Amino acid sequence: MRQLPKQEPVPELIVGLDTSDDAGVYQLTDSIALIQTVDYFTPIVDDPYMFGQITAANALSDVYAMGGQPKTVMNIVGFPIKKLGAEMLSDILRGAADKVKEAGAITVGGHSIDDQEPKFGLSVTGIVHPDKVWKNVGAKPGDVLVLTKPIGVGILTTGIKRSAVTAEQEQQVTDTMAMLNKTAAEVLTQYQPHAVTDVTGFGLLGHASEMARGSDVSFEIHLSQVPILEGAVELAKNGVVPGGSKSNHKWISNDTVYEDISSEEQLVLCDAITSGGLLISMDELEARKYVDQMHANGVVQAAIVGRVLEKQEKYIYVIR
Repeated sequence: MRQLPKQEPVPELIVGLDTSDDAGVYQLTDSIALIQTVDYFTPIVDDPYMFGQITAANALSDVYAMGGQPKTVMNIVGFPIKKLGAEMLSDILRGAADKVKEAGAITVGGHSIDDQEPKFGLSVTGIVHPDKVWKNVGAKPGDVLVLTKPIGVGILTTGIKRSAVTAEQEQQVTDTMAMLNKTAAEVLTQYQPHAVTDVTGFGLLGHASEMARGSDVSFEIHLSQVPILEGAVELAKNGVVPGGSKSNHKWISNDTVYEDISSEEQLVLCDAITSGGLLISMDELEARKYVDQMHANGVVQAAIVGRVLEKQEKYIYVIR
């Protein structure tokens, strides 16, 4: 993106490229702003219906992370129809459609091409009040950090491909990825978050470092409070770690200090995630009420996982 000509400022553009946020936000009227996002990837589970569900949840998440309501969706498909057949593609699209319906949005079309490797994604449009947009910057010293879903997704899905996980672990990670961030976002509208993002490909620490850097603060992450999927650390010890997670670990190494954290635990904290939870910086009293309310709504792994500090030498400090 750095190679592209710099765009001239546009007054209506509330969120653009500058802070690596989750979606673009463009103001249409005094009360309506448009949220636009797109996501697209290859299958991460064998079940085509669940692949559709997970892909939709992942794409919809970016709208929730901006404080918005998803409204319309368009499918993006690359598929070897002669090799894998129309039924499999139908199952993928049906899974996505069911998840879109759960979100209260509608599918209005899309585009497909014949491709040698199956790929699927969604372009999602949502709306939000211009004064109520959540951004991934604005965290304040004294805030605490809330995470609404467990991490370790990338490691577990790699374990599925290598037949290294139990049936229970496979079900848990699949359910985690397919769960919408709808409840997390709707409950959060009752509070005043200072910064919000969703945890996806850059892992917990990667997205945390983006938020800290953009807010000119430092984060202290408490490993013992971070929800981690069962089996993730053990798999990492056995070398079951996706390349993206290793790249994340290397990418943020200069911005991070680990205090008594094993190399396997570091990789879990950097694990590349599909359809992760929201990472929120907010007032501590509000955060405790929010987490309690999330638990009451069935999102039982939501937790306070750290705190926001005045800017230190590094952006991220991980303690036991």
